[in-house]
Amino acid sequence: MTMQDVRSMTDDQLQDNLLKLKKEQFNLRFQQATGQLENTARFSKVRKDIARLKTDMRRRQIEKQGS
Repeated sequence: MTMQDVRSMTDDQLQDNLLKLKKEQFNLRFQQATGQLENTARFSKVRKDIARLKTDMRRRQIEKQGS
């Protein structure tokens, strides 16, 4: 997921994707704790995608307050 993808999403899509990624992050943590995790690189990708979504959500919030 790139920032271009994130910026093209609506507010509802951002919320939905954020919820989906947080659930995936929880599941990855659970898999790691039980020793079932195979792709450890997915951790950082999910974490970075969450950060991208939150960053754009905050940017939109600031723009709304400024206008």
